Amino acid sequence: MKRNVAIVVTAGLLTVNIAAAQQKATPAEAVSKTRRAADGHPDLSGIWTFAISIPPGAIARVVDGRKTVLKADQSARYLQAELPGALPWTKEPSYKPELRAKVADLAAHESKVDAVFYCGRPGVPRIGSPRRIVQLSNEFIFFYEDISGDAFRFIPVNGKHRADFNPSYYGDAVAHWEGDTLVVDTTNFVDETWFGEEGYFHSDAMRVTERLWRVGDDLAYQVTVDDPKVLTKPWTNFAHLIKPSDEPMQESPVCKDDDGNRLLNLDHHVQR
Repeated sequence: MKRNVAIVVTAGLLTVNIAAAQQKATPAEAVSKTRRAADGHPDLSGIWTFAISIPPGAIARVVDGRKTVLKADQSARYLQAELPGALPWTKEPSYKPELRAKVADLAAHESKVDAVFYCGRPGVPRIGSPRRIVQLSNEFIFFYEDISGDAFRFIPVNGKHRADFNPSYYGDAVAHWEGDTLVVDTTNFVDETWFGEEGYFHSDAMRVTERLWRVGDDLAYQVTVDDPKVLTKPWTNFAHLIKPSDEPMQESPVCKDDDGNRLLNLDHHVQR
């Protein structure tokens, strides 16, 4: 499937669109340009750029699905100041000491043990930001394009987690507004997914908080992962700045792992 994207990744720091990397909107300017829905909340609806992840340590530019590795001295031009409204973040999650060897072992054997290489569902938050958002007064619908299958999530606003909800890959999500930021709280996951590359496994106690807000015409997206069974403290990733897209969503092709062979594609999602 053709991906018309232009995304810059600077390892462990910030994922931004190339054009967006040159923007330096102040918080006041960003608020004044925010499009709003009939109820006064920011309008997050629309189709958004498809996110592509790059392995750690790489400095690369991706245009139309083709990766071009840049020299180290070219990286500075693609760095961007922290986004207005973003929370403080750290480069990597802090696992309990007795589990760090497991994380390292999973990372070392990633191509053999990571389910996304074999058509496994990435889950939340690894699937990344939604490709399309439908915003209603009492509900959001997030749509995704992924090689494992086209996922969707129904997220009620000001609702409550369901006591009878069966654990799943994408969890049980409810949302609320904190000022102009939509906060999505998701619980009740299966423990079969990773929340990022590098062996970032989790337990069934994982709780994911996604924050979405507008920065002018763009969408900001930031994730916090809390899992008291495996992490010493909650981990907040860097904020992603996502550009609007005029490319309509398409049905993803059938995923085939060729009898267990490692998939080679750019559709794996990572939260670093």
